[in-house]
Amino acid sequence: MFLGSRTALQSVYVLMAARPGSPSQRVILRKTLPAARPEPKAPRRAKRKTGRRSLPAYLTAYTTGAPLTIMFANKNTRSGDYSSVTRQPRPGHADLVAAHRFKGYQDYRGGGHFSGRMTLALVAAGVVAKNLLGNIPVSARLIEAGGHADIDAAVEEALESGDSIGGLVECTARNLPMGWGEPFFDSVESVISHLAFAIPAIKGIEFGSGFRAASMTGSAHNDPIMDKSGKTETNHAGGITGGLTNGNPLVFRVAVKPTSSIAREQHSLNTETQKVEPMKVTGRHDACIALRVPVVIEAITAIALADFKVMCQCANVPMC
Repeated sequence: MFLGSRTALQSVYVLMAARPGSPSQRVILRKTLPAARPEPKAPRRAKRKTGRRSLPAYLTAYTTGAPLTIMFANKNTRSGDYSSVTRQPRPGHADLVAAHRFKGYQDYRGGGHFSGRMTLALVAAGVVAKNLLGNIPVSARLIEAGGHADIDAAVEEALESGDSIGGLVECTARNLPMGWGEPFFDSVESVISHLAFAIPAIKGIEFGSGFRAASMTGSAHNDPIMDKSGKTETNHAGGITGGLTNGNPLVFRVAVKPTSSIAREQHSLNTETQKVEPMKVTGRHDACIALRVPVVIEAITAIALADFKVMCQCANVPMC
C-alpha cells in the first residue's frame, strides 16, 4: 500500500508482509535507491532530493512482524511548472484522462500518482523481496536506447534535437527451481506483466524469444530437455513453461516509451478556448526515461518471485 503523489511533501509506503526476524534493509536501501537516478550527459533531467526513514517495525536490527512502513520526504518540488496542464493537457501524459476520471480533483502536479516517481515504492519493496529470494540473483540492464546499442550517443542526439527516446530493458533471474507459479491466471508471465505495466512508460513485454517466436518453427523454438532438473539446451521459453518456472534462467524484456515531456513545441487542445494551440512543456525532464527503469524492473521481478516462493513453501512444493 502506498500514499502520496509525485510532488507530495511526504509519501508513505507500507509493506504488509514483513516477516519477523528479517535483517534490517536500511543499508541496502541507501545503496539501491540512487540507482533510480541515471547519470547520462543530460542537462535536461530532473535532479531530485529524497529523504527516507522507517517507522518502528524493527527491534534491534530485525523486523518484528509488524507492517514495515517507509516514509519518503520530497525535499525538491517545483509545482508551479505544472500550473498550465489543467487547461492544456500535455500530449502523451495522463492529464486529460485523469481530469475526466477524477472529475477535475486529481493532483495534476508533476503527473500526480501517474508519475514515474511513484515507482520508488516498488524499488523499496524490491529490496525486501530480494532478501527473501536468497541466492536467486535478479539483474536488469538497458540494452538499447532509441533503437541503438550506443546509449550515450543516442541520448546526446535526442538532447541536441530537443526530443526524447525510448529504450529496451532486459531482466534475468537465475538459480530458479522448477515449479514456481500459479496457473493459469497467476502464471509467472501474468504476475510479472501485471507488475511491469504498473510502471509508467512500459508499453510492451516479451519472455524468451518473445515476438520472434511467431516467425519460428516448432522444431527451432522447442528447447531440448537435458536433465531432470529441467535444464534445456536452448532457452527460447525464457525460463517459463506452462506458466511455471522450468529450472532455466528467467529472461524477459520490456519496451519503454520515449519521455512524453520534450523541449520541442507541440500542439494540444486548450480546454478553455476549445482550440488546438501550440504549447511547450516546462520543468525538469529526462531525455531517456528508460535509464531509470532497470532498477524498477529488478524490483518488480523480485517481488513476483518472492511471492511465488512463499506460495510454494506454503503448498509444500519440493525445492522451494
